[in-house]
Amino acid sequence: MTENDKQAVTYSISELSREFQVTSRALRLYEEEGLLSPQRVGTRRIYSERERVRMRLVLRGKRLGWSLSDIRESFDLYDSSHGEEAQLERMLDKLDERREMLEVQKQDVELALAELEQIAGNAQAALGSIRAGQRKARYG
Repeated sequence: MTENDKQAVTYSISELSREFQVTSRALRLYEEEGLLSPQRVGTRRIYSERERVRMRLVLRGKRLGWSLSDIRESFDLYDSSHGEEAQLERMLDKLDERREMLEVQKQDVELALAELEQIAGNAQAALGSIRAGQRKARYG
C-alpha cells in the first residue's frame, strides 16, 4: 500500500469504535481533548489513517497510566518543529516516572500481601487453639 493509498483510507466512528473496542463517546471525548481531529462531512466524522494511528497511541498511553494531557503533550511535541527527537525524549522521561511509580506500588502490594499472610497465619493459629479447646471441653 502506497502512502497515497494510506491517505485515502477512511473510517467511520463506528468502525474505529469497533476496532479499538471503545465507545463512540470515548472517541468524541478524545476529539474534544484535541487528541483526534476527524474530518467532518455534515454531521459525520471521517477518520483518516493518521487518526487511527493516533487512537492506537492514545490507548497505549492510557495503558501506561498517562493522563490525556500527557498524551496530548506528546502529540504536540511530535507535531511541533522539535519533532520526533523531543517527543522521544519526553516519552522516555514519562516512562521513567511511570516505572518509578509502579515500583513503589509493587512494593506496597508486596507488603500488603505479606501482612495478609501474617494475619491469616495468626487467625489460623487462633482458630486451631479455639477448636482444640472445644475438643478438650467436650472430651475432658
